Amino acid sequence: FCVSQSNTKGTVKDKANFKAEEDVSALRKAIEGIGTTEKTLIEVLTQRSNAQRQLIAKAYEKATGRKLVADLEGDTHGDFEDLLVALVTPPAVYDCHEVIKAIKGAGTTESTLTEIFASRSNRQIKALSEAYLAETGRSMIHDLQSEVSGDYGKALFILAEGKRDESTNVDTSKAKADAKALYEAGEKKWGTDEAKFIDILCHRSIPQLRQTLVEYKAISKKTLQDSIESEMSGNLEKILVAVGEKNVLCCLPGLGTTESTLTRILVSRSEIDLLDIRTEYKKLFGVSLYSQLESEVSGSYGNALKHLCGQDD
Repeated sequence: FCVSQSNTKGTVKDKANFKAEEDVSALRKAIEGIGTTEKTLIEVLTQRSNAQRQLIAKAYEKATGRKLVADLEGDTHGDFEDLLVALVTPPAVYDCHEVIKAIKGAGTTESTLTEIFASRSNRQIKALSEAYLAETGRSMIHDLQSEVSGDYGKALFILAEGKRDESTNVDTSKAKADAKALYEAGEKKWGTDEAKFIDILCHRSIPQLRQTLVEYKAISKKTLQDSIESEMSGNLEKILVAVGEKNVLCCLPGLGTTESTLTRILVSRSEIDLLDIRTEYKKLFGVSLYSQLESEVSGSYGNALKHLCGQDD
C-alpha cells in the first residue's frame, strides 16, 4: 500500500508571467483559422493550471462572445475533444459530470465512482456535492443510494459524505488497535466482518492509515492489501484497496486502459500527485507512464496526455 497526499507532486503548475489575453489570441488563431491548430491548443491548455484556464475561458468569452468549451467542442472531436473540455472545466464540475455519467444509463460504472470517491479530499467532495446539486437539483448521496447497495454502497456513502478524518497526527496505539481489529475481522476468523474494514478504512486519516498498514503487517505477516484481496471480492474489494492506497493507480492498469479513465486520472491528478503516480506506475509495471502513453495513444490526444504527464521517468 502506498499512501500519498501532497500538492507539490503535480506535473502542472501555474505558468509564470501568465497573460490570459495572450493565450486567448493564440487560441482564437488556432480555432478560427483554416483547420484547427491542435498543437497550439495542446501547448496552451495543458501547460496552465486549472485556475488559469478558468481565467482564459472568461477572457475568451469576453473577447468573442462565445464560450471556449463550445468552440472546442465544435472544432475537435473524440477523445481529444473530451480531454480539452475536461481541462477547461472547473475540477468540481468535471467530477460532477463524471459521477452523473457513471450513475445514469444502463448499469452503474462502479470503477469511476470508486476512483473519484476514494481519491478526493473532503473539500473536493464537498465542492463536488455542491456542483451536483446545482446541476441536477438533487442530492448526490440520495442518487448514489438509489444506484448502489450492499457493503460496497456502505463504503461509498461514507466516502461520499466527505467526512474522513484529515488530521496529520498519528496515534500509534490506535493504529495497533485498528490493525488488531482488522486482523480479527478478517484473517483470523471464519468469514469476514466487512463492516469493520469499511469503518476503519473509510474514516481514518491517511497518515493514520499508513501507520495501521505497518502495524497490520507486523501482526499478520501479510499486507492489508493481500488480506483484502483474499477475503473479499468485486467492487467492495476494489474500493477498500483504493482507499487504502489513497492512490488512483488501482484504477490505471497497464495495457488496454479505457481512454475516459486515462483522461480523468491525468487531468484530475495533474495538479495534485501525478509525479507520485508516475513513480508508483514505474514500480508496479516496470515501464514509465510516459512510454506507456507513447505506445498506447496517438495523435493529438496522445500528445496532450504526454504534455500532462510531463516527462519520461
